[in-house]
Amino acid sequence: MAAVGSGARRWSVLHVKSRQEKAVAAVLAEVEIPFFLPLVTRVRFYGHRRRVVESPLFPSYVFVRGTPEEAFFAVATRRVARVIPVGDQERMDSEVRHIREVLMGGGALELSPFLNRGTPVRVTAGPFKGVEGLVEERRPWDRLILQVHTLGRAASLEIDASLLERVD
Repeated sequence: MAAVGSGARRWSVLHVKSRQEKAVAAVLAEVEIPFFLPLVTRVRFYGHRRRVVESPLFPSYVFVRGTPEEAFFAVATRRVARVIPVGDQERMDSEVRHIREVLMGGGALELSPFLNRGTPVRVTAGPFKGVEGLVEERRPWDRLILQVHTLGRAASLEIDASLLERVD
C-alpha cells in the first residue's frame, strides 16, 4: 500500500477487470502513483486442501490518489474497466485512514452483503451450501436468522452473513 499523496492529487476508484487488482497495484507502484489496495488474509479450500491467501477486501477495486492523468494511466494497462471519480474527498481520506489503521493493527475485516428482512438468499459455503431462504432477522455480529421453507412449514437457521448471497 503506497502512502497517500498531497497537492492536486484526488481520490479516484479504479474498477478493474476480474482478479486484476494486484497487477494494477504493481503497475501503479512501479511508476510511483499513490494507491490503496486493502488486502485481507483468508482461508480458502480447494478440494481437501486448505490455503491461506491474501485477497482484496474490495474485489475489483483499487483506490488511486493522483491527478486525473495518473488515474487514467492505469486504463492504459488494459486491466481497468473504468475510472470512478470520488466526490467527497475528505470522507474518502477518512475511510481509507480507518481501514488502513484496522488492517495495520491486525484487525480482521470481512465484507458481508447488506441484507434486509425479506431478502431471498442462498448459502454459498459450508455444510448448508445451496440452501435458499429469506432473511428473517438481523442480529449483532453479522448473524442472520434465515427462514427456510420446507413441507409447508418454516424452520430458522442462524448463519453468518458472509456465507450468503442475494438470490435475484
